[in-house]
Amino acid sequence: MIAFGTYDAARHPRIAVLIAGLRAHGGKVTELNRPLGFSTAERVRMLQQPWRLPALAVRLLRCWAGLVRDAVRQRRAEGRPDAVLVGYLGHFDVVLARLLHPRSLIVLDHLVFAGDTAADRGAAGLRVRLLTGLDRLAVACADLVVTDTEEHRQMLPDPDKGVVVLVGAPDAWRTAASPPAVPPSADEALSVVFFGLYTPLQGAPVIAEAVRDAVAAGAALRVTMVGTGQDLPRAREILAGTPGVTWHDWVEADELPGLVARHQVCLGIFSDTPKGVRVVPNKVYQGLAAGCVVVTSDTPPQRRAVGEHVELVPAADPRALAAELVDLCDPAVLAAARERAARGRDRIRPQVVTEPLVAELRRRGVL
Repeated sequence: MIAFGTYDAARHPRIAVLIAGLRAHGGKVTELNRPLGFSTAERVRMLQQPWRLPALAVRLLRCWAGLVRDAVRQRRAEGRPDAVLVGYLGHFDVVLARLLHPRSLIVLDHLVFAGDTAADRGAAGLRVRLLTGLDRLAVACADLVVTDTEEHRQMLPDPDKGVVVLVGAPDAWRTAASPPAVPPSADEALSVVFFGLYTPLQGAPVIAEAVRDAVAAGAALRVTMVGTGQDLPRAREILAGTPGVTWHDWVEADELPGLVARHQVCLGIFSDTPKGVRVVPNKVYQGLAAGCVVVTSDTPPQRRAVGEHVELVPAADPRALAAELVDLCDPAVLAAARERAARGRDRIRPQVVTEPLVAELRRRGVL
């Protein structure tokens, strides 16, 4: 089996989780990877702003030329692959994979629906229709489509073509949590971290209102806010004058697990947008793996995936989130939440989350 595409495992670790999980189950996975070098935000921006597409096309063609050479060499050395796993954000790559490997099983990791993501970020009309068409083309080129939630699987034109694999977290996040942090004393501030792209589904303004209100209610908080995006100005405006808040534009991927692990609480997502109630974000799994108590919105996919191990609050409800933060300042409450979180860490390892994909591949005679 080969993992194929222009994915960037450092920026988007989902593909790394899938590869690690398949290898843990005894699968041989050869990577043919030419990273495109654009972030998710940059790719979405290009798809929303057509005049930026030539830059994407030039770099994509350059990467594809390398992938074609790699595929030819791989075919000569090892023969036709039984299966080709196209990595996350592979809407274009899956077309090339289909052309290069017409008789192999093409597996597309369709973690993001382009049309759905663009609509969540404010696009409308023709652009969303075009991106939805791109989603359909990508799915049509694949024999098996991997999604992260049942809600996303049901969005496929043929849901029977899909298999749900939780996002999970790379082992680097578990390593960052070892040894476990020493519980705080009663007079210490509760350390809280949020990291993300500040898109509407993440609900950064809800987080900002909750932190402001919790501090106003007397909670001792030390809050780290990491990232940039469209809701960042509003979040900064809400938290202006609130003590104990530190802002970082971003943190390098290899430094992020350690930063998160130095906090007691990791915040997930809190919006009630259509996309916000269909996803379980990376940060929920990563925060759990890093040894944090995770607080996130009470939505069906999050409740199913990790509900027993995280602290759930109603979506788009800053008062409920503020109350949860105040409660977690109590060492006894925090200790109980830490125990629940610790019991969930093994469930999000690559070997565990990839079990549904492994079962499907074995059923098709690939593994």
